[in-house]
Amino acid sequence: MIWHRNYTIDQLEALCQNTIHDVLGIRITETGNDYLMATMPVEARTHQPAGILHGGASVVLAESLGSLASSMVIDHEKFHCAGLEVNANHIRSKATGTVTGKATPLHIGRSTHVWNIDITDEAGKRICIARLTVAILAR
Repeated sequence: MIWHRNYTIDQLEALCQNTIHDVLGIRITETGNDYLMATMPVEARTHQPAGILHGGASVVLAESLGSLASSMVIDHEKFHCAGLEVNANHIRSKATGTVTGKATPLHIGRSTHVWNIDITDEAGKRICIARLTVAILAR
């Protein structure tokens, strides 16, 4: 397991209260030994004017998952983390339903973490693939 400590879904959800998670309806759904998952509704608040999922909403989901995952890896008494770079490829559109993001580590180093975030629909079809680089900074 890569996490600094075991976090429950309720603890992770509490960390995200009163943030963009509430605005977009993002919910943490699952943690594993080396991954973190969350869902986001595809509806008016996450749409672009054309009535499909806004690419920026997908990027918010990706950056939220990767940043939260990095914060779960580090010792908060010694370190804090900050996003350095995020990129995303939007593979297919989606107008309704729910998307699920899954963050898995590509690199967990002393000074940087790199996360792969795969966003899929209910049928498992890829909607977006993103990569987030996070800086690990000493307190």
